[in-house]
Amino acid sequence: MLPYIDIPFEYAASITGASVDELKLIFSFLLSYPLAGLLKRIPDARPHQKNLFIIFISLFYLVGLFDLWAGIRTIFISSAGAYIIAKYVEGPFMPWIGFVFLMGHMSISHVYRQFANAPDKVDITGAQMVLVMKLTGFCWNVYDGRLKQDDLADFQKERALLQLPSLLDFAGYVLFFPSLFAGPSFEFVDYSRWISTTMFEVPPGTDPKTAPQTRKQRKIPRSGTPAAFKAFTGLLWIFLFLKFSGWYNTSLVLSPFYMTYSLPRRIWILEMLGFSTRMKYYGVWYLTEGACILSGLGYKGIDPETGRPKWNRLENVNPWGIETAQNTRAYLENWNKNTNNWLRNYMYLRVTPKGKKPGFRASLATFVTSAFWHGFYPGYYLSFLLAAFLQTVAKNFRRYVRPFFLTPDGQRPTRFKIYYDILSYLTTQTAFCFTTAPFVLLTLPDSLLVWSRVYFYAVIGTAASMAFFASPAKPWLIRKLNARQRDAKMRQQQQRRQQMQQEQVLPLEQKGEHPIMGGGLPSDPGKELDDAVREIREEVEARRKRGASVTMPRGQDLKGAVEEKLGRKL
Repeated sequence: MLPYIDIPFEYAASITGASVDELKLIFSFLLSYPLAGLLKRIPDARPHQKNLFIIFISLFYLVGLFDLWAGIRTIFISSAGAYIIAKYVEGPFMPWIGFVFLMGHMSISHVYRQFANAPDKVDITGAQMVLVMKLTGFCWNVYDGRLKQDDLADFQKERALLQLPSLLDFAGYVLFFPSLFAGPSFEFVDYSRWISTTMFEVPPGTDPKTAPQTRKQRKIPRSGTPAAFKAFTGLLWIFLFLKFSGWYNTSLVLSPFYMTYSLPRRIWILEMLGFSTRMKYYGVWYLTEGACILSGLGYKGIDPETGRPKWNRLENVNPWGIETAQNTRAYLENWNKNTNNWLRNYMYLRVTPKGKKPGFRASLATFVTSAFWHGFYPGYYLSFLLAAFLQTVAKNFRRYVRPFFLTPDGQRPTRFKIYYDILSYLTTQTAFCFTTAPFVLLTLPDSLLVWSRVYFYAVIGTAASMAFFASPAKPWLIRKLNARQRDAKMRQQQQRRQQMQQEQVLPLEQKGEHPIMGGGLPSDPGKELDDAVREIREEVEARRKRGASVTMPRGQDLKGAVEEKLGRKL
């Protein structure tokens, strides 16, 4: 660590009440902005200089600012081990070997941090968590590059590495300083396209007037404004966190005074505890994303509607999407997006056999992996285990209850949909403030104490919902939905037949025709029979897709079905 570097931070800590390491961490996030600006100004034709600059700045952060000499050793072991495994291990188990090695190595840091019990100190654990996402993805990308392209899904093709990168490019990827300590994580293919500037190539035929503005000979578009917005918003979130955390904190929900409030008030305090905790993450992720944007790595092409560059490639959180989420999917998709993408692409989809859809087991494996990745505090496992069941329950409600509040074709809401939306919002938010409380409290006694003080309402609700959908109620809902859709389709067919009959009995002078059949009968009965048979076949196919065991009627059964369609005897 550089001599005397702690002096200004110690003074600031005495004023703000924050720890020295916390202030130095925020300082490193802010310092990354001017340094990212310098990085972008290194000539595009000299990628090796960009790599060396990145490595030098990260080393300064690790040992010059935080004195993390052991952290350098940790990063070297993980990155060198992953590179060696990807290079020399063949076969389908290669990425899993890399996964076990990296997660096992990280678990040592988690155990050390847990026993040290110094949350105000910055150690290498946070950087290693980001590194594990990068390197496990890297192993899978190398493995995908060895497979036939026809056997890969689209997301695999986009990220597959056909050959190992150079050690210098790999080191730059590992030590990318704007996201070193807190992310966001990203794929090696993105880093490769960024450092080679192929990421910024304008599609052929693009009007130069609408192309992103650049300076001098650089290909990287100007990104100062979106980066400044992220920096300002991040600092605002951190300021709000400092304010709200003084009002809503773990000391309040653990104190006897908490029980003097009514149950609704206790649930509200639990919700605000989660909100104030999320503010800290909002602030940190906005700051780090802004530095990535300034370096150019956040670039995601041109918005076809506005014609302006998009800078959301590394977006890690959407606060508005979280705080207004009406279901678990919206809540989880907007939180820690890059970690969710990592879990989805390299766990959720990888443990699912080819040709099958992911189910509860894949969800449970994903949540357990996420908990293990976070560390070994019991609170993590309580939160993620309950979240796995909560997600399954939410899927069932969305699949079997929500359609009753939509039109039978599922395209438009009914007049009762607003009540479903309000109830869904309140249920989602209150369920997640309960579920995530152990994530903040960490220990098992504290987590169970706070859960008991709100009577385990989310556990009871989740268990009751699981039992409900495991009972005959689920098949009953399916039958009701099928009957609702069938009745709506029959009404549409009846209206269509009535319309056809009305057209057929129009006055001859209006039709300009001389039909040979009267009494409202169609002029082409064969076509009407063909249409009726086709509608019956479509209904049978639709019911088969929904899992029903039905066959196309024959003989008298077919005749009866056709007569029902036509509304008359044949």
